[in-house]
Amino acid sequence: MSYNFQLISPKISPNLDKANFQDIFYEEEPYLTNCKITDTVIAHEDIERLIVSNVIFKNVTFIDCTFQKIDLTDVIFENCDLSNTNLSEGIIHRVAFKNCKLLGLNLSEANLGNVSFENCLANLCNFPEVRFKQVLFDSTSLQGANFYDCLLNKVAFQESDLNDVDFSQTSLKGIDISTCKFKRLQVTPESLNGCEVSTEQAIGFASLLGLKVKY
Repeated sequence: MSYNFQLISPKISPNLDKANFQDIFYEEEPYLTNCKITDTVIAHEDIERLIVSNVIFKNVTFIDCTFQKIDLTDVIFENCDLSNTNLSEGIIHRVAFKNCKLLGLNLSEANLGNVSFENCLANLCNFPEVRFKQVLFDSTSLQGANFYDCLLNKVAFQESDLNDVDFSQTSLKGIDISTCKFKRLQVTPESLNGCEVSTEQAIGFASLLGLKVKY
């Protein structure tokens, strides 16, 4: 695994007590910290400005949940299902998603720093107007995901499926997608300026520029 930045992993305490998500309702403010939540379903929760810090979620399914403007710091999601969960306008810092199902996850207008997506199913994820800084997508399916008008600063896509991803109004300068697979991308020639691609991908992009390649 190689990329040109130092990804900072979540800083998790070695000994975390098990907890229930509903414990936040015993606090004056929606706050969840220093705990591990496992093997449960969290359904129909709508909480704004939830703060989550130093927490591991493992084998947790979120159903019809909205956590707008969430603050996630030093958090690991492992084998979780966050499909269609709304995390829009959130601050996501030092967070790892491992082997998670993230279909239709909404992160629009969020700020992501030192975040990794590893072996995730993230088709149709919504990332419009997201600011990415030191973010890794590794062996992750992003088919049909929306990266409209994003700022990509030190972002790595490795061995991932980018088929039909929308990069409209997003500069891919300095972004290496050479190990990824896709049949097509929604992208403009201007967005591709400075993007690192494989030889095979370059031939495919030539048609976008109106070029005819002779073999």
